[in-house]
Amino acid sequence: MKVFIMRHGEAESYAPSDEERNLTSRGESQSAKIAQWLMSTHHTKFDYVLVSPYIRAQQTWKVIKPILSVADAKVETSDEITPYGDSDDVVEYVKALGSVAEIENILIVSHLPLVGYLTADFVPGIMPPMFPTSAISCVEYSHTTGKSELLWLQQP
Repeated sequence: MKVFIMRHGEAESYAPSDEERNLTSRGESQSAKIAQWLMSTHHTKFDYVLVSPYIRAQQTWKVIKPILSVADAKVETSDEITPYGDSDDVVEYVKALGSVAEIENILIVSHLPLVGYLTADFVPGIMPPMFPTSAISCVEYSHTTGKSELLWLQQP
């Protein structure tokens, strides 16, 4: 199973709360650019998508959804993948999803610092990578061996 971990696009600095920060036009453009790169380079069809409930992550999903191959994907908004979610719990949830459902490719649209922690928790022994806005990593996880490998980290 491949796990794609994406940070939302660039967002406004200020809003009434962190949850309400909107994407900037640059954030929309960056997100579209990385989604176009992903489709042109990897031609990935997603089976499952997890999206943070925060506005900027939902807006990122709205921008990338028409570009990606997600027609048959199950989409879940998850309170567990907000900026300070528990990465261990999310990794275990994703592994469990992959073991009970036939998921080949899952996309997670989330935030710093969680995206870095998720990548490092999937691939023990690496430091949490820094994710600029709209960056995406790809981790290959084997259910049979329980081993993972970071395949790449791409930024717009």
